Amino acid sequence: MPLTTVVTPALLRHFPHVPPQAWPGFALEGALNERYAFQVALRQTEERQRVHLSAEGPEGWRVRIRRVGLVPLEHLNTPVLPDDRDVDGRDQVPGYVPDPLFDEDDLLLPENETHAFWLTVEPADDATAGLHEIALTVTPERGEPFLLTVPVKLYDVRIAPRRDFAVTTWFYCDALIDWYGTDLFDARFWEQFEAYVRDVVAHGQDTLYVPTFTPPLDGVKSPSQLIKVSSDGDGGYALDWSDVKRYIDMARGLGIRRWEWCHPFTQWGAKHAIRIYEGQGRDENLLWPPNTGATSDTYRGFLAQYLDELHQFLVQEDILDDSFFHISDEPHGEDHLAQYRENREMLRELAPWMRVMDALTEIEFGRQGLTDMPIPSVSTALDFHREGIPSWCYYCCGPRGGYVQHLMDTPLPKIAMHGFLFYRWPFQGFLHWGYNYWYRRQTRTLVDPYVCQDGQAWADGWAYGDTFFVYPGPDGPVDSIRWELFATGLQDYALLQTLGVERDDPLLAPIESFCAFPKTAAWRLGTRRALLERATR
Repeated sequence: MPLTTVVTPALLRHFPHVPPQAWPGFALEGALNERYAFQVALRQTEERQRVHLSAEGPEGWRVRIRRVGLVPLEHLNTPVLPDDRDVDGRDQVPGYVPDPLFDEDDLLLPENETHAFWLTVEPADDATAGLHEIALTVTPERGEPFLLTVPVKLYDVRIAPRRDFAVTTWFYCDALIDWYGTDLFDARFWEQFEAYVRDVVAHGQDTLYVPTFTPPLDGVKSPSQLIKVSSDGDGGYALDWSDVKRYIDMARGLGIRRWEWCHPFTQWGAKHAIRIYEGQGRDENLLWPPNTGATSDTYRGFLAQYLDELHQFLVQEDILDDSFFHISDEPHGEDHLAQYRENREMLRELAPWMRVMDALTEIEFGRQGLTDMPIPSVSTALDFHREGIPSWCYYCCGPRGGYVQHLMDTPLPKIAMHGFLFYRWPFQGFLHWGYNYWYRRQTRTLVDPYVCQDGQAWADGWAYGDTFFVYPGPDGPVDSIRWELFATGLQDYALLQTLGVERDDPLLAPIESFCAFPKTAAWRLGTRRALLERATR
């Protein structure tokens, strides 16, 4: 046939040079209020033509159609195990990889190229258990329309909101300011902020980073300081919290429930005070030199006032118990340990109410109680678990190979396994550093995320796809396939929690570690089906 149309699962990438394979018997199945996704892949052997897709579900159901875009990928991330490459594109990288999702329901289909639409389905609020159907119409410019149907089996289960597992991907206000050219926190910024926060909430994130001051993360960043600061010239400061309150109020109204407050010391060693500006940093006038010591009298005096006012603000807004606090990002080694201990002792004096947490890998920080809630890498997180140290978990650039990840060449079934992995052990949250990092590494120089997904630092060990989950669009974020499937994993977590599945349930026994776990779509879908059937017998 000149035009081939195939309905496929969401859990595969359709590379342009790989003909789509038929999926006989494909169907969606799950709980009454889950969000589902699938794809329609298209390929033709004749001259290019426009193709339109329309979809209709039962009354009250919401069906969103997006075109799957392609972005160039220069290399595979390393190391990549031969049996752990994306099986649908084993030989397609370097090349074009499907990832961004554009709100478009037609595409110009070239000759002998595979392209796809991504469809997201949300059942009506009053949907009932049983069999349902999504009707699809593929209309080419030339020839007759194709009529397709997708069965949907809903079980009599309604997923409750996820509990006791926080999720944060670092939200960079400086990226919104720089990309959209706002005048710091002007009206245009708040429009974009609303759009992006809606997006993180829609994808299962419940925790948001609050840049009271410009985050001391990955180099010297463009000022994005919510607090307006003025010095009285005599060692005191006036702090204006109005933009912090606006930030909290807007995000809380959109569904954010937890708050992650700015690191007060510099990254990778905690040696210095962070950069804090007069006003909000428009003229970049610093209150003290960049090499000011972390526990210097100057900074200690400022922190005493700031932390006291922060505590008052948290109590007034009734968010103290829903707030997370840091010291410094990724400390490691004996020198960092000593400095971290000194900073922690100062904070205990100035803010005894503050419990701290940080991304770190070495278990000694947890053993010594220097951080109240360690956030170890998935490469060592199970060591913390085995020693009975409560923790979150994270990853950054690595580990790779067999480990769970969400990189541009991570097979999609692995990305969808995040929820099962998080649930398997009693971790209390997950942190990732890159929701919208659109910069060249450790600079303020923006990159084009549709061309560069590694911060221009692949040669230095950064990974394609690690720096961001979403692309910048003209009026808000453009989601990625990776972000959609990460959210699918969080939905799995909520399903497991709703069903009351024990962490040592035999069905979960094949999940042995963040590296050794089932990595096929069939295992995940089969396990979900078995759990739903068991719950509804």
